[in-house]
Parts: sequence; structure tokens; C-alpha cells
Amino acid sequence: QVQLVESGGGLVQAGGSLRLSCAASGRAFDNYVMGWFRQAPGKDRDFVAGIERSGTPTWYKGTVSGRFTVSRNNAKNTVDLQMNSLKPEDTAVYYCAATLSLPMGSMRASDFDSWGRGTQVTVSS
Repeated sequence: QVQLVESGGGLVQAGGSLRLSCAASGRAFDNYVMGWFRQAPGKDRDFVAGIERSGTPTWYKGTVSGRFTVSRNNAKNTVDLQMNSLKPEDTAVYYCAATLSLPMGSMRASDFDSWGRGTQVTVSS
């Protein structure tokens, strides 16, 4: 199994940007499909973005499409989430997730089997 550690969260004003990073340890990172999820207080964990083993294709939750960009560096075992034009409703704990096998374009948390501990993102209005 792969171990995941997120970083880069923080407090930002609406309209600002943050870049989250997820570092993976373990074997064969490029065998894993990666995803980003988020969870706001009192709400379910919600899909944000996914990226295939080679870096393409990528897919996004509709409300972040055009504002967020997911990318990966298989040589460095990292996956990043660039978040632009942030809104207060983007406030949540953001989680990195990994799986060896995923139905194409899935957005289900239950399809991912390795998770990081999360990083807090707070967007002030």
C-alpha cells in the first residue's frame, strides 16, 4: 500500500490561490490512480479531482472545473492540486487518495483505498 502525506493548506482570502501537494511513499507510485477529495464540517467527503497513472486524463467536480488543476510528477512521487479563484465554499479539509484500479472517471470515495490525513484549507470572504 502507498502512504500519502498532504501539505500546502492554509488561510487565504476569496479570489486567492493555494497549491496543495501530496507526497507518496511506497512502491510503484506510477501504478496508482490518484485523487483529491474534500470534506467540510458536517458534510460527506466529496470528490474534487482525479488523475490517471500517466498524468492524463484528468477529471474534476463540476464546481471546481476551470479553477483547479491536478498534476503529478511520477519521478518525484507527488501529486499536486493548484487551486485558483478560491471561494469561501471551497473551505474544507482536503485529502489525497490513491487506488490501483478505478472505473474510468469515477468520483466515488469508496473506489479509493489509500488516504492521507488531510490538510485544512480555509477561504475567508
